[in-house]
Amino acid sequence: MPPNLDQMEAIAARELKTVPGELRRHIKGVVIRVEEFPDDDVMADLGLETPFDLLGLYQGVSLDRKSVSEPAADIDMIFLYRRPILDYWAESGEDLTLLIRHVLIHEIGHHFGLSDADMERIEDG
Repeated sequence: MPPNLDQMEAIAARELKTVPGELRRHIKGVVIRVEEFPDDDVMADLGLETPFDLLGLYQGVSLDRKSVSEPAADIDMIFLYRRPILDYWAESGEDLTLLIRHVLIHEIGHHFGLSDADMERIEDG
């Protein structure tokens, strides 16, 4: 059986603990939420054709843009989207825990201000 929202959130919390300490210390205060799908505003903002196009999302001010003189208006959050992740998992056959960890680390990369292209270059080694 695929995990429900609470179970997936528990997996994400467990996998967050496996992220190297030098990255983890910079994400204190970042909230991780698991939702079924991105909401309509996210869909429109990103120009998504289907809610299955997005596995995760970082919302907030990335570290490279934070300023002590201008505190953030909202908290930094990482969203993991359960149904798109499960759909990708079913199609790819990847280990679900590793997939959740990958999406989580990808979104942490956005917290650091890295683009998708930057992260692809890092992952490709």
